[in-house]
Amino acid sequence: MTAMTRHLAGRLDRIRAPEPAISGRVLRYDGLLLESSGFPASPGTLARVTTQSGTEVQAEVIGYAKGNNLLFCDQPNAPIEAGARVRVVPGGQHADVGPALLGRVVDAEGEPLDGLPHPATTAIWPLAGKLMNPLARQGVTEPLDVGVRIINAALTVGRGQRVGIIAGSGVGKSVLIEMMTRYTAAEVVVVGLIGERAREVGAFVGKVMTGEAAKKVCMVAVPADRSPLMRIRAARRATAIAEYFRDQGKQVLLIMDSLTRVAHAQREVGLALGEQPTAKGYPPSVVSMIPSLIERTGPGLKGQGAITAVYTVLADGDDTTNDPVVDTARAILDGHFVLSRRQTQMGVYPAIDLPQSVSRVMTDIVSPAHNKAAQKLRRMISLYMENRDLMLMGGYTAGQDRELDEAIQLWPSILDLIKQGAHDPATLADSAAALTALAGGNTP
Repeated sequence: MTAMTRHLAGRLDRIRAPEPAISGRVLRYDGLLLESSGFPASPGTLARVTTQSGTEVQAEVIGYAKGNNLLFCDQPNAPIEAGARVRVVPGGQHADVGPALLGRVVDAEGEPLDGLPHPATTAIWPLAGKLMNPLARQGVTEPLDVGVRIINAALTVGRGQRVGIIAGSGVGKSVLIEMMTRYTAAEVVVVGLIGERAREVGAFVGKVMTGEAAKKVCMVAVPADRSPLMRIRAARRATAIAEYFRDQGKQVLLIMDSLTRVAHAQREVGLALGEQPTAKGYPPSVVSMIPSLIERTGPGLKGQGAITAVYTVLADGDDTTNDPVVDTARAILDGHFVLSRRQTQMGVYPAIDLPQSVSRVMTDIVSPAHNKAAQKLRRMISLYMENRDLMLMGGYTAGQDRELDEAIQLWPSILDLIKQGAHDPATLADSAAALTALAGGNTP
């Protein structure tokens, strides 16, 4: 090859033809669900739709019907006309990730909400996650300090465990996850605020994203007035960010508030696609989405870190047994903490109902003495709460039941163990010591 030929070949290599524009036209639109002429795109692909004013709104491909594409618009009731152009835009399948996300608050698209410049991310991660061989994952063998005394002491959480906080409205759920976010020993904390009130999102950010603790926190926030696909995308983005840091060898705490709002978003999408509703109007896609989202967390492969995940689950009408989302989450999670309205009315915060709560990995990560002390505490609380009304009515006389007498005697100390101020962290070692001191040396 001559020098001139090599020169021409180099010039040709540098000439890049523009990528062909992939687009279609709007055929049907009902204010949220849009049908367009078919173009090559997989579910999750993002597109821009031209409105009457010449601006564009974003939509996401969610399926197909009779050769046409079905899209969900991020902006409900946008002024879109029949025949409007629908063009594909990149970035629908991946999340931008990197250490620059720590200390930042972003939305479902990764755009900053904190008024600072766009995070200088260094890598991308699939929004749908990466499949892992379950047999190659590490086990849950070490405890994680979450900074909450009653959890550290009697419901010890392991690194890589997945737990749910099951609660009705107004029982202290938000304060509990604020405490865990600020005081956990995890190296990275990823918080997904999905479908919450805008006021609550602002209050949470104001309380958590301050001081040194904020430097290890990344928050993905999408309030309740956003489209259902934005809420689902935010849940996937938060999980993807946590997966990236786990891949870097970090111990990650992922807090998602709430899993129920994500399920509600998937219900809206499923019903719009024509799925048949089942219990409480949830289509089958909701039941399949919850395990696929939760199973992305947990321990990583050898040499990687772990994602300890905490999902809040709203129990409508304080129904912690018959709600489909509660049942599905409880079946796949490694434990659940039930918050009690009765304890809230008694002024006991955090209002964790210990007899109804369980950590399925606790026996594997704490000493036998610690486990026995926790079992005794559970039994004492159960005995006292079951007989509290009887005692208040004067129907019980001391000496009739030795264990109940002990529970009555220990109750003030039990309350001291359970109660914890929102600004009073408790380490794992101090919590275990307080539990041992309460149970004494007479644990059976």
